[in-house]
Amino acid sequence: MAINSVRARRTLALAGAAGVAAAVLSVPSPASAHGVSIMPGSRTNLCYKDLLQNGSTQMPSNPACADAVRQAGTTPLYNWFAVLDSNAGGRGAGYVPDGKLCSAGDRSPYNFSAYNAVRTDWPKTHLTSGSTIQLKYSNWAAHPGKFEVYLTKSGWSPTTALAWGDLDHLQTVTDPPQNGGVGTNEGHYYWNLQLPQRSGQHMLFIQWIRSDSQENFFSCSDVVFDGGSGEVTGLAGGERSAAEVEALGADVENTKADPIHAAGHAGHAGHAGHTEHGAADEKLAASSNDSAVAVPAAVAGLGAVVFASGAMAFNRSRRAKRHG
Repeated sequence: MAINSVRARRTLALAGAAGVAAAVLSVPSPASAHGVSIMPGSRTNLCYKDLLQNGSTQMPSNPACADAVRQAGTTPLYNWFAVLDSNAGGRGAGYVPDGKLCSAGDRSPYNFSAYNAVRTDWPKTHLTSGSTIQLKYSNWAAHPGKFEVYLTKSGWSPTTALAWGDLDHLQTVTDPPQNGGVGTNEGHYYWNLQLPQRSGQHMLFIQWIRSDSQENFFSCSDVVFDGGSGEVTGLAGGERSAAEVEALGADVENTKADPIHAAGHAGHAGHAGHTEHGAADEKLAASSNDSAVAVPAAVAGLGAVVFASGAMAFNRSRRAKRHG
């Protein structure tokens, strides 16, 4: 009887330990991959660069960017790389609503809805129809996956909301090479893109589909086909070359990026807090706190079950000895 009791308690302890380990491993961790196009610059990327040139006022000079800040504050711009949906899982048309492609369907933890605004004065990158460009996509956090690249069809007008039916699919790129430091303003993936024949203003749209999670990222870049070679207009200081735009903010540490997104990346430990804290920040903090609480709660709960079960087995053993 004593031997059977010992075996029972040992079995319960092993089962409890396995349950605790399973609970710990099953707790989700916060999303950590981030990025948008930086060549051609996305709306959030170029508005962020414009904001950096007006740091004292915390207001971009570009009218469209300034209106977006007035609507949503500066926090989305300091997290310009986080136009994301944690549950997209590669879904696009039929899942992300028309008119909301530039804000990840309004499912991002930040309020990027203002960056869907239908207007013609967003910062623009000037390109040449039919040329080949090196596309650069921020690797603020690097993960495996593929990039689906689209361009608006001939005849598209920037005075209409961007819809999936407006887009031609140009290419799929899987796990492209990287250059520059992860978690920095200038670090990026890169690959060549053959541009189709277009004229006038268009939108380059990219969906980054991670292969190691359901998280996807969405990027909208305003471009003009007028014989340009990457120049950008609409920023403070007038027209700038592609090299000048890339250099903007390259030596600036983004200390106002959300710590959840920046944690663990070189040069971004111990970030200062935001100057603004909206509902988006609270959602992320709550998500992080929930994960932190879930582990000890699960361990404590399972520990209590194991302890109670062991105690019951021990008491049964003692009673059996007294009556044996």
